Amino acid sequence: MLKAMLLAERAESERLRQIIKELQRHRFGRRAESLPPEQLQLGLEDAEQVEAAGHAEGEQAVPAERKARAARRRTNRGALPAHLPRIETVVDVEHPVCPCCSGTLHRIGEDVAERLDIVPAQFRVLVVRRPKYGCRSCEDVVVQAPAPARLIEGGLPTEATVAQVLVSKYADHLPLYRQAQIYARQGIALDRSTLADWVGRAAFLLRPVHGRLLDRLKGSAKLFADETTAPVLDPGRGRTKTGQLWAYARDDRPWAGADPPGVAYVYAPDRKAERPTAHLAGFRGVLQVDGYAGYNALAARGEVRLAFCWSHVRRPFYALAQNGPAPIASEALTRIAALYRIEDEIRGRPADERRAVRQERSRPLIEAFEPWLRGKLSLISQKTKLADAIRYALTRWAGLCLFLEDGRIELDSNIVERSIRPLALNRKNALFAGSDGGAEHWATVASLIETCKLNSIDPFAYVADVISRIVNGHPQSRLDELLPWAYIASTDCGA
Repeated sequence: MLKAMLLAERAESERLRQIIKELQRHRFGRRAESLPPEQLQLGLEDAEQVEAAGHAEGEQAVPAERKARAARRRTNRGALPAHLPRIETVVDVEHPVCPCCSGTLHRIGEDVAERLDIVPAQFRVLVVRRPKYGCRSCEDVVVQAPAPARLIEGGLPTEATVAQVLVSKYADHLPLYRQAQIYARQGIALDRSTLADWVGRAAFLLRPVHGRLLDRLKGSAKLFADETTAPVLDPGRGRTKTGQLWAYARDDRPWAGADPPGVAYVYAPDRKAERPTAHLAGFRGVLQVDGYAGYNALAARGEVRLAFCWSHVRRPFYALAQNGPAPIASEALTRIAALYRIEDEIRGRPADERRAVRQERSRPLIEAFEPWLRGKLSLISQKTKLADAIRYALTRWAGLCLFLEDGRIELDSNIVERSIRPLALNRKNALFAGSDGGAEHWATVASLIETCKLNSIDPFAYVADVISRIVNGHPQSRLDELLPWAYIASTDCGA
C-alpha cells in the first residue's frame, strides 16, 4: 500500500514538473513553440483538482486536519468586495436558556461568515406602458409621450442585452450559435440569425467611435503595429480567403506616459504594403513593428521612424540552440538576455531616465554585439539558418538600436502581440468571418472591448452605456466623450 502511494506521488510530481516546464517554455520560448495559454490552464486545473480531492479524502479520515485547513482558508482568503449586495441570515439558538441553571442568556457577541454566492444570468422583460389621452371636446386630439429610443425599432432586446451578446462574442469568444444554445436552456428561443442582426446593427452604430479611437491613437507620438490572419468566407469559390486584421496599439505605461492605453483593429482583405500606409495616414512618430517589409513604405516618407523588435531577433537563435549544441546561437541569446535584464530594472521609469540608463549600460553591449555578429557571419556558410538569423538582425540594426536614443521605445513589440491574442482566440472558436463586412464588425467591436480591458473597464457596462447614449442622440461632434478612457472619467464623476 505504501509503495503504491509513493509511486502515485512520484507520478503526480513528474506531471507537475512537466506543467512547470511547459509554463517556462510558454513564458520564455518563441511563439511558434509555445502552448496556447488556455491549454496550460487546463493542465493546472486538473492538477489542482487532484490535489483538492486528496485533501478532501484526508479531511474525512482526520477531522483535526479538516479544522486546521478551514482555519487556514479563513486566514488567507481575504475579504469579498464591499460593493456586492449582502443577504444576511441569522442562525440563532432555539431557546436562549442556560443549559446549566436555566437562566436567561444574554448576547455577548457573534461570529460572522461570508460566502460567495451566484445567481445564474436571468432574463427579465421590461414593460413600457405609454398611456394615451384624448379630449372630450376635441375629437381629433390624442396626447401620448413619445416612445423611448431603441437600437432596434420594434425589436426585442434592450441595449444591455445587445451589449451582452457583443461582449460574449468578442471578449469571451462565444460564437452566436453557442449563445443561442445557452439562452435556449432558459426557455428563450433566439435564432442565431436574430443575434447576428443585433450584432450587425450595433457594430454599424459603433463605427464612428471606432474611427475616432483610431484617429486619437494616430495622434500619438509612438505606436505599435502588428497583423494577424482573418479567414473570411468566400462564397463565390466555396471556401475561405485570407484577410488581415491589423492592430495599432498605444501603451505608454512602461515609461510612465500620461496617455491612456488603447488598441484599434482594422480589417483589410490582403496584406499589401499600402494597407498600413492608408490606415496610418497622418501619423508622425515612432512605429514599433516586427520585421514585415510592408512598413518600410511609411518610413520612406520621412514622417515615421521604425523601431524593430528584439524578440523577433531572438526567436531564430532560440530555435537553433534548442536543436542541439549551437555555441554562436547560445552566445547571441546570452547577449540579448543582458539587454532584457536592464529593461526589467527600468520598466515604469520616466523616458529620460530610461534613456540615460540605456546610454550608460545598454549602448556598450549593443556596440560590442554588432561586430561580433558580423565576425561570426563571415566564418559560417551563408546558406545556414544561423546565417539567416544573423542577417535578419544586421539588416534591421538601425531600427533595433533606436531604443537607445528614445526612452519611450520598448525593446520589443510584445505589447501589440498581446493585443493580437484575443483575435486568435476568437478566430479559433469561430473558425472564420462570414464576409468582409463581418470581419469589419469584428475589428470595430473588438477594438472597443480590448481598449476597455487595457484600461480595466468592464466591457459590458461600457458598451451598454455607449450604445444607449448614441441611440438617444449623442452628437457626432462629441465622440471623444464615448471613448473608453472618457467613460472612466464620467463614471468617476458620477460616483
